[in-house]
Amino acid sequence: MPKKGKKAASKICNEDVPSKRSKTDEASTDVPSPLSFDSPASLFQSLISPMGLQPFFQDYWEKKPLLLQRNDPSLAAYYQSLFQLSDLKGLCGRALEYGRDLNVCRCVNGKKKVLNKDGKVNYSQLKKDFDTKKATIQFHQPQRFKDELWRIQEKLECFFGALVGSNVYITPQKGQGLPPHYDDVEVFILQLEGEKHWRLYEPTVPLPREYSLETEERIGSPTHEFILKAGDLLYFPRGVIHQADTPAGVEHSTHLTISTYQNIVCGSGGFTSSLHVFLRSWGDFLMDAMPGVVLDSIGNDVALRAGLPRNILMDTNSSHSTAKQLAGFLRRLADNMEGQELRSMDMKRDFISSRLPPCLEDGSEVMPDGKMPALDDTVRLLFQDHVLLSVERSEAVMDEPAELVVYLLHSLRNNRETHMMGQPEDGNGHQDHPSEAQGLKFPLSHLGALKQLLSRDSVPVRDLLLEQESERQNLALALWTEGLIHVC
Repeated sequence: MPKKGKKAASKICNEDVPSKRSKTDEASTDVPSPLSFDSPASLFQSLISPMGLQPFFQDYWEKKPLLLQRNDPSLAAYYQSLFQLSDLKGLCGRALEYGRDLNVCRCVNGKKKVLNKDGKVNYSQLKKDFDTKKATIQFHQPQRFKDELWRIQEKLECFFGALVGSNVYITPQKGQGLPPHYDDVEVFILQLEGEKHWRLYEPTVPLPREYSLETEERIGSPTHEFILKAGDLLYFPRGVIHQADTPAGVEHSTHLTISTYQNIVCGSGGFTSSLHVFLRSWGDFLMDAMPGVVLDSIGNDVALRAGLPRNILMDTNSSHSTAKQLAGFLRRLADNMEGQELRSMDMKRDFISSRLPPCLEDGSEVMPDGKMPALDDTVRLLFQDHVLLSVERSEAVMDEPAELVVYLLHSLRNNRETHMMGQPEDGNGHQDHPSEAQGLKFPLSHLGALKQLLSRDSVPVRDLLLEQESERQNLALALWTEGLIHVC
């Protein structure tokens, strides 16, 4: 993971992060939404309806495909309003670029052939390639332009606690964009227009960490074969091999792929550079949390502070005894971990700095709300699903040792227009530094009060778990200034 930049004073990096932009002027749909936006859980439940949350996660999540064929005209109309072929003409007027914003491709003899031009996308040329070359248009991250997709994916990021990306695939009749392959991502397919013929195959690698093509000879016969129609939904876990084509007699197919739990290396125009890595497995979490555990244990265990044997790095015969010694240390660390508060080194910051900002109904920016809090007021935390706490070591100052502090990090002013697109390039073709997480830094003594605000509907300022009245009022004022609390 990349090292984070310096955390300045108490308010971190607010001036370096683009403020959340107002919603785009892309016309919003007049089709009523059948989805429930009351909470992240209700949104996901309505997305997979009539399947329930418990049976979905018990029987399907990371296990096997789920096909929901609905035959619901109102749902089909809503799905079509999310993105359709006719939207491309207006979007091409927004300086779209090949590679960054969309790809043009087709499957030829079991291989992906990319038909991109150079530079900006011209709609007439794009439509010509679509019609004459039977090319698939893959549109990257449409939530940057489509408000309803922003609204859906922001709620899904709250539900999963992970980044949620999307792509739109538009394929003409008798066309196929991609050869058989599997992804490193949990996939939800929403059929928006037309029909798509799908074939799914047994995984060759369960829950893989990388995308990979597969040959027809290797994958055998399909385990599932079906037609998706507008309003239908398909889920399959990462690793499930798949291919899809638009049947003859269907003018074109448009489907939306919503994806999460991806092993992402983000770069410009896709996931291709080594700036940010977002990982969602237990192994990744262990790698993220263990450095903090070891660092804390070194301070409390003299055996971990003892010097290495002489020439251990040069001795080719010491690996067995060294591994045995390390195994003993790991067992002691495991015994001491229970009951400790684990400290994320990178995952929390990477997620909160890269996710979508809240989708506000009026398109306004987050500002201090209502009256300034006083000691006798009761307050409630706003945007709770966009806030997290991170206990970290502060940077040492001069001869003073580093100490633990707590950061309240949030995504209120993240830039929707760069969501899941990697880092922009400077004028020399090099990528800029990753965006830093936004938020506030507090002494570790404030952790209890911050957890109090995160876990309760409302809290009297006077009852915040801090020793001094001035600390309680200053905490409330800092959060109000950031737009994070409201006086009840």
